[in-house]
Amino acid sequence: MDGEDKRGERLRSFMYGAVLGASAAVAAARRRRPRRRATRETPIGLAAFEEAPCYRETLEKEAERG
Repeated sequence: MDGEDKRGERLRSFMYGAVLGASAAVAAARRRRPRRRATRETPIGLAAFEEAPCYRETLEKEAERG
């Protein structure tokens, strides 16, 4: 009989944890806000590299050689 009490206690503890976890997930989903896209002033990726002064200088030097 003692084993049945522990099993019931574990089940009850598990259920409380499940309810608490589910309520936390619902609360987090409600609080989630849509992400705003930040407007960039600088180019992304290769375009940022190609506009760098050091890259332009390299192109000028290669043009002088060729």
